[in-house]
Amino acid sequence: MSVLEITRHGATAVLTMNRPAARNALDMELRAAFAQAIPEVRDDAAIRCVVLTGAGGHFCAGGDIRAMGFGDGDIFEGRSRIIAMQRWFDELVDMEKPVIAAVEGSAFGAGLSMALAADFVLAAPDATFCSVFARIGYVPDLGGMYLLPRAVGLSRAKELAFTARVVPAQEAAELGIVQHIVASDKRVLDEALALAARFDNAPPGALGIIKNTMNHAFESDRRTVYAQEAFAQALCRESAYHKEAKARFLSKQPPLYQWPQDRN
Repeated sequence: MSVLEITRHGATAVLTMNRPAARNALDMELRAAFAQAIPEVRDDAAIRCVVLTGAGGHFCAGGDIRAMGFGDGDIFEGRSRIIAMQRWFDELVDMEKPVIAAVEGSAFGAGLSMALAADFVLAAPDATFCSVFARIGYVPDLGGMYLLPRAVGLSRAKELAFTARVVPAQEAAELGIVQHIVASDKRVLDEALALAARFDNAPPGALGIIKNTMNHAFESDRRTVYAQEAFAQALCRESAYHKEAKARFLSKQPPLYQWPQDRN
């Protein structure tokens, strides 16, 4: 059985971290599986959305401490391990498709970073989140010091990282980590798949550009974003998707893509 299971549900790919006995902690085998899977999912045009989840009632407990190798090996070997993770993690963050995290149980340490890499985070009522690194004398990794301040603001990110306290789902929603808490009588994965299916007919090129531009908006000045906007709009204007959507509008046919009204 694979430590990272990939299943298809229509146009959605589900990546399930499958080390339930270790609460899906990221050991070397799981990291290598992500490095292989993410480019495959990214480059498959038939996949319109990605759902990231964990098996056994937990999302991801973070890095596997048993695989960290305290005190052994060359110091640069540890640095190389982090850089190797950053490569596939960056590909996940920058994937020009909607990514949804379906979180049950723990999303701790690097598991919190994995959730923050998603565009939408759906959580069970009992889900918990923690930037746990300070408990073992570490700093947030896997993009934690980049993504967390952008999700919750700088002062709150410092507080969460300094205290390494556990954040329940409701507070995580109030902070901006979680977009939706799933009712207790529903499965988080089912809700994530239902959300993902809403993107089946979305314009992939336009959404990809929106995501790419917004992901880097905090490092760009206003006029740079304006320039990206102008090039992107010119590109989208000539796309087959826009031409079909425009024709349908002019002929008063139903639109190719319209968000249902039951959830904002």
